[in-house]
Amino acid sequence: MIRVVLDTNIIVSAYVSELGLPAWVLRLALAGRLSLYVSEAILLEYQEVLQREHLRINRSRQRRLMALIRKASTLINPMIKTPASPDPDDVMFLACAEAAKAHYLITGNIRHFPSRWKYTKIVTPRAFIDIWKDLRSEYDLP
Repeated sequence: MIRVVLDTNIIVSAYVSELGLPAWVLRLALAGRLSLYVSEAILLEYQEVLQREHLRINRSRQRRLMALIRKASTLINPMIKTPASPDPDDVMFLACAEAAKAHYLITGNIRHFPSRWKYTKIVTPRAFIDIWKDLRSEYDLP
């Protein structure tokens, strides 16, 4: 199964627009069609960002989303040192991707990441959905 790490902006974008590509990526992960990997630091960031006042996210809906993410994810404890990123908050995603040997780190902000990190290709939701469609066709996946 394809192993992925989702940047926080994918989670927020999926919540804001249920019809967008980030929502599609998140639904694939929540449905178990992708192996989603998180660390405790990533979960804390998801939660903190979803609770920001300016997003005006209903608290009970935010808690349900976090519960679904926790249930669908594999929690890992990356002990890997990663290089600096233009945004220090993004280093945790590279560390998680490396520890999980993730195939993809999906982000809407690729300028803060290298194009590849160890085993992981860093892609936008659009690029990932195109890859997903190709893999489904190639392997006759549902």
